[in-house]
Amino acid sequence: MTTFKATNAASSGIKIDKKLMKSLARRSDRHGLIYLLQWVGFLIGTGTLISLSLGSIWMWPAMFLYGIFLTVPAYSLSHETAHGTAFKTRWLNETVLWVTSLLYGEEPLHRRYTHTNHHTYTWHVGIDSQMPFDTPMTLRGWLFEITGLSLARFNLTVMFELAFKRYSDMMRTVIPQSEFPILTRNARIFIAIYATIPVLAAFGIYWPIWFFVLPRLLGAPVMLLFTLIQHVELQENSPSIVESTRSFRTNWLGRFLYMDMNNHVEHHLYPQIPFYALRGLKSAVEDQVPEPDPGFWKTNLEVLSVVTRRSLGKNTKAKTIRQAPHHVTDGTYTPIAKATM
Repeated sequence: MTTFKATNAASSGIKIDKKLMKSLARRSDRHGLIYLLQWVGFLIGTGTLISLSLGSIWMWPAMFLYGIFLTVPAYSLSHETAHGTAFKTRWLNETVLWVTSLLYGEEPLHRRYTHTNHHTYTWHVGIDSQMPFDTPMTLRGWLFEITGLSLARFNLTVMFELAFKRYSDMMRTVIPQSEFPILTRNARIFIAIYATIPVLAAFGIYWPIWFFVLPRLLGAPVMLLFTLIQHVELQENSPSIVESTRSFRTNWLGRFLYMDMNNHVEHHLYPQIPFYALRGLKSAVEDQVPEPDPGFWKTNLEVLSVVTRRSLGKNTKAKTIRQAPHHVTDGTYTPIAKATM
C-alpha cells in the first residue's frame, strides 16, 4: 500500500479557498431530513400504485417505478451516511445508515470501511476494495453488472462471511479488528430479517415480496446504471481523481435519486462535503476539472456501445464521453484489473 499515493484533491492538483471549503463542509440535519421526507413521499405515492394494481398486469410497472424510488435512494443514502455527512446528529446518521444498508443489502460498517478504502485508493488495481467489475469492461461484464448478478453475489458472500466469521484478506486489511464482532452481529441480524420474508410468505403474508423483494430486483438495474459510470473506461492507478472518476449531467429527478452524486469527480476530490453542498463545490472547482459527460442515458448508451464493440473486436473509441487512452484500441485488449467486489 505504501507504494500508492492517496487519491484526493491534493494528489489531483485541485485547490479551493479554505473559508469556502469550511462553509461547504458545514453539516446540518435539515437537508437530510428534508430529503428523507421527500423520499418517503415518493415511496408512499408509488407504493399506492402497487396497492391499487395488485393482481393485475399493471402491478409490474408499478413495482418497477416504486423499485427505482426504493433502490436508488437506498444506495445513495447508505453511501452518504457511510461518509457521515448526511446528518449533523450522529445517532440519526447511524440509524439511517443501518436501515438503508438493510435495504441495499450490505452490512453498514463493511460498507463504510471498504468505501473509505475506495476513496483513499480510487481505482488502484488490487488495493481499491470497491472495483465492481473487471477492466477493460466487456459486454459480458456489463450484463453481469447491470442485471445485479454481480452485486447480489458480492453482498450475499460478504453477509455470510461476516455472519460465520470468515473474514477475507481484504476485510482484514481495511477494517479494524476491533470492529469485527459488530459486523458479525449486524450480518446475523440482517440475515434473520431477510429470512422472515419466506416465512411470512408461507403463512400467506406477501407484502414484503410486493414492496421489497421484487421492487428491489426490478429497480437494481437503474441503480447500477448510476454507479457503473462513476469510473468505467477511466484511468486505473492514477493519483488524479480527474483521470479516474467521471461526473455527468442529469435532470432534477436524477439529482434527487442520486443525491447529486452525479458530481462524482467533485465528491471524490472532497468527500467530506455533504450531498447538499456538491453543486456549490462544483461551481467552485469547475475551472479546474473536466466538463461533465453528457446526460445519464447518453453516457450509459455510449458505455454500452464501447463495451459491445470491444467484445466484437472493433474500435473502442468513445465519441461523447471521457475515456482513458489505453482503453481505446482496435478491439484487441489486455485485461488490467479483476473486480474486487
